[in-house]
Amino acid sequence: MTVKRSRSAARVLAVLEGIAHHQPIGVSELARVLDDDKSAVQRAIMTLADTGWIASNGDTPRRWQVTAHILTIAHAVHGGGDLVTRARPTLEALRRETGETVLLTVPDIRNFVVVEVLESRYLLRTVPHVGMIIPVRGSSTSRAILPYMQRDQQIEFLGGPPDDAMAEHFARTVKNGYAISDGDVVDGSTNIAAPVFELGGRPVAAIVVSGPSDRLGPREHGRIGRIVAQAARGISRGAPAAISPGQEPA
Repeated sequence: MTVKRSRSAARVLAVLEGIAHHQPIGVSELARVLDDDKSAVQRAIMTLADTGWIASNGDTPRRWQVTAHILTIAHAVHGGGDLVTRARPTLEALRRETGETVLLTVPDIRNFVVVEVLESRYLLRTVPHVGMIIPVRGSSTSRAILPYMQRDQQIEFLGGPPDDAMAEHFARTVKNGYAISDGDVVDGSTNIAAPVFELGGRPVAAIVVSGPSDRLGPREHGRIGRIVAQAARGISRGAPAAISPGQEPA
């Protein structure tokens, strides 16, 4: 039996996300941004205001911004998430062994997001933050996770089928157990990632070692890559089932 979706709930969530990205913002402007009916947007805004998710910034006419309540929810998810909790000792050990910044990244809606960061103690280091969006194209995270996703998921993340260059990265990930992005996203930054799997071989995250390219040069790629791959295997609950870039979903 197909369960009917709630359009009003979807609108409220879209309004909350719209305010978060454009705050402070008024009703009329937000309705234009969302290409939605102004009255419906206003009802969603008042629902969010009544429940403490947003508040007026005091301007006239009123403009809305997200309250600290969302940080409370984010802290609960970030601090108590099973994956983050399970991974933290491994991430700490990996930072000690490599000396570099270590991240845990997970798939989000058509993107990847950082959910844990342990910064390097070097004065010169990469400094990503929790909540940072990782681009799909060019990142070591995407090159580590996408090879193990179904074909339709790959297309959704990439906006189309993997091209020849991406297919080559996929093949290297499957062969080596890790992926590399050397200045492909941020010039001078090298990132080496390995996928984490749940039962059934579903990729749920990537462990990433990130640092200046001067320290993480080509001579270090293999050594660090093997260390990261071993760390990722240590917190995985399942074994990978690689998906060929040309394979249709099972």
